[in-house]
Amino acid sequence: MLKKCIKVIKKIIFSSFLLYGYNLLIEPLGLIIPINVITVGTISLLGIPALFSFILIHVIIF
Repeated sequence: MLKKCIKVIKKIIFSSFLLYGYNLLIEPLGLIIPINVITVGTISLLGIPALFSFILIHVIIF
């Protein structure tokens, strides 16, 4: 049980840092994805393809 909790926490921390790093690199272009519960949770569950999906949605809608 404790190992599963630690694994989930690691995924959440990794996805938070991934979003933060993406936002730092892409800030001059204005394609910032907000760091909130929905984006961090989705990237934690689905991984890096979810980040690409958020980028694609952002480009299409805005």
